[in-house]
Amino acid sequence: MGKRSSHYLNEHQREHIQRLSATFLWRSELPTWLLIMTIYGGWFSTLAFWQTLGLLPSTLLLIGFTAWYMSLQHELIHGHPTRVAWLNQLFGTLPLAVWYPYGLYRDSHLAHHRHDSLTVPVDDPESYYFTQASWARLRPWQQRVIRLRNTFAGRLLLAPLLDILQTLSGAVAAFRDLQVRAIVMWLIHGVLLAALFVWMAQVDFSPVWFVLAVSYPALALTKVRSFLEHRAADDPLARSVINEAGLFWRVLFLNLNYHSVHHDLPGVPWYGLKAIYLRSRETYRLRNRGFLVSGYGEWLRQFWGTPVDVTAHPGVKRGAGHE
Repeated sequence: MGKRSSHYLNEHQREHIQRLSATFLWRSELPTWLLIMTIYGGWFSTLAFWQTLGLLPSTLLLIGFTAWYMSLQHELIHGHPTRVAWLNQLFGTLPLAVWYPYGLYRDSHLAHHRHDSLTVPVDDPESYYFTQASWARLRPWQQRVIRLRNTFAGRLLLAPLLDILQTLSGAVAAFRDLQVRAIVMWLIHGVLLAALFVWMAQVDFSPVWFVLAVSYPALALTKVRSFLEHRAADDPLARSVINEAGLFWRVLFLNLNYHSVHHDLPGVPWYGLKAIYLRSRETYRLRNRGFLVSGYGEWLRQFWGTPVDVTAHPGVKRGAGHE
């Protein structure tokens, strides 16, 4: 079940998870090993044979493999397929998605999993919320940009650009302030990215095309998953969504649509999340106070041009609910 288990499981749920974790599939981590081989094999093969496949099919395949790779990086961070952190990092360090050093993403994401800080700005580095003070300091045009980003269309088209600018700003700050650990991560990332671009050029695939037509749309795909993935609530268990998405999205996002289950049991491998959810569906629905959606299409229809209210954080009561 991983290094950490939930404090909120009843005995019936614990027994179910223990049975699952004793199976060959879980002990071998075979699904994740196959995933690693599929993603790496598909990504490099597509680039190597892109002229045979054609530019458009190759671009679409690369978008899919790159977005899938970002889901794999998340799985590596949570201790799969091995319990050896440096080995998992080895599988996720190649910058196939261009923008983020694995180490920085790992540190940020593990901080995001601090139970009582979830969604709280500053404390949660992945929160889309602002503090009341920082929201008030934004100029009207900046607030309009944020509200545009909070539409489904804006999350696809604008949010990747804002994330990239924020990441590059962080890189500049790291070098300016001599943050040695971050500088090392960025230097390794830059060297590996340069090597990938050199290889792309050797197979006559434009690195510029890859950045604009592959990596940006791939990052946008990941924003589908994170759209209204969390909300502000006093009870931490009510802050993460359950999204009963279709097969395509479940595979692409490695079942992270069952996000409430993932935050409850972050050590569970991706192929176990759905089974655990289905076994305890009503329990999870009660725990997250009905924060449930039938699929990403529901978010699209409801919020295509209408922003979700994720601006100034309303504040949460520390120690409320199950803190």
